[in-house]
Amino acid sequence: MKLQSFSHSQQKILFLGGITAIYLAIVAWLDFLQGPPYWDEVNFWKSSLTFSDSLLPSLADLREYHSLNTPLPFMIFGFLEYLFNQGMVAGRWLNLILSLGIVAIIGWPSRQKGGRAILCLIGLFLCPYFLFLSGRLYTEMIACTWVLLGFVAYVRDRHWVSGLAFVLAISSRQYMLAFPMAIATYEFLAIANQYRQGQPVSLYQHQRWLAPALASLSFLGWVALFDGLAPASAIVSHAPEVQQSTLALTPGGIVNFLAFVGAYIVIPEWLLFRPANPLESLRKNQKKWLLIAIGLLVFCLIFPPLDTPYGNMGKVAELLPFYALNLAMFYGLALLTCLRFAKPDLLFWMVAFNALIMMKAIPWDRYVLPLVVAFWYLKSIYYPEPLPAADLPQTDAETRPA
Repeated sequence: MKLQSFSHSQQKILFLGGITAIYLAIVAWLDFLQGPPYWDEVNFWKSSLTFSDSLLPSLADLREYHSLNTPLPFMIFGFLEYLFNQGMVAGRWLNLILSLGIVAIIGWPSRQKGGRAILCLIGLFLCPYFLFLSGRLYTEMIACTWVLLGFVAYVRDRHWVSGLAFVLAISSRQYMLAFPMAIATYEFLAIANQYRQGQPVSLYQHQRWLAPALASLSFLGWVALFDGLAPASAIVSHAPEVQQSTLALTPGGIVNFLAFVGAYIVIPEWLLFRPANPLESLRKNQKKWLLIAIGLLVFCLIFPPLDTPYGNMGKVAELLPFYALNLAMFYGLALLTCLRFAKPDLLFWMVAFNALIMMKAIPWDRYVLPLVVAFWYLKSIYYPEPLPAADLPQTDAETRPA
C-alpha cells in the first residue's frame, strides 16, 4: 500500500476516521457492551466475583478461584465490580479502552513512522482475535497491554520498568513468560558475543538480560502459590490432559503454533510489506531453507500437529477431508514461519519460546494474539530494520546485530 504518498495530516485523519468507525461498530455490535455473557466470559466472571468483596484479596482467594490463568485480570475486574457494581460491563469497557491504547501505540502515524504505522495496525486487525476480544470480558487484552508496555520500555532502555511490566503480564497469563525469556536470552547471547570478541562490557549492560530474567522468575512464585501451574480446583475441573501432569508435553503443539504464526503474522506481513526481490532471497538462502524444510518435515512426521477443534484454524482443519491435507496445511504454514524467523534475533526467540510453551497448552490459535501485538509494535518502530539516525532515534536494542 502507498500510504506514504499521503501527507502527515491526511494519515492522521485516516487513522482517526478509521478507528472511530471500527470501534463504534464494535460497540454497536456488542449491544453497547451490555450483551449476555459469551462463552468463557461466564467462567471469567465467576472468577472475578471471587475478588469483588474487598479491595485486597486474601491468600485463599488467590489459591481457590476457578480459572486456569493467573489472577491479575480477575482481580482488576473484581475491583471494578467492588467500586461500581456494574457487572461485566465495567470490565468490558476497560478491555475496549485498553484495546484503543494498543491501537494508538502501534498505529498512530507519527512523523517517524508515518504510513508504516497504519500498515502495521492493519496487520494487527488481520488477526481476528484482536477486535473480537475488544469489548469482551476476556483476559487477553490486559495481558497484551502489559506485554506491549514491556516492549515499549525495553526499546527505550528502561529495562527494570520493562521487567515490571512483564511481571504483571505473567500475573495475567502464564504463557506471557515467553517474552521476558526471549529478551533475556537474546541480550545474554549478545553480551556473551561481546565477551567472545574481546569487547568491553559494563555492569550497566548486564541489566539488559538480568531484568527480564528476574521477571521470568516471577512465574515460579505463582507455581509455588498454586503448588502447580494453576489453582488445584481449576486444574481438576478445566485443565486439558497435558496440564494435569507436571511432566506431560505435546511436542506436536509446536507445529500448530508455528502454523498459527504463519497464518496471522507471516502472510499478513508479506501482503502488507512485500519484499523487493523474493527470488533473490530464495537463491541466496536456498541451502539453508532446504535444510529447515527437511528438518521441519521430519519433526512433523515424528510429532504431527495436534488434531483440535479449537479456534478458527481448528475449524478450517475440520473442513479438510483428508488427514494428509490437514498435515500439509499445518506444515506449510509452519514452514513459512520457520523461514521468516530463521535469523536468531529477538523475533526468533520470541517465536521460539512461545512455540515451546505451547507444548504445555491446548493448540488454540487465540494464544498467538500477544505475539501478534508485540510483532506489529516492533515492526512499526522499524525493528529489526533500523533507519538512519536522522530519520529515527535508535536505541541500543534496535540496532544491535544478532
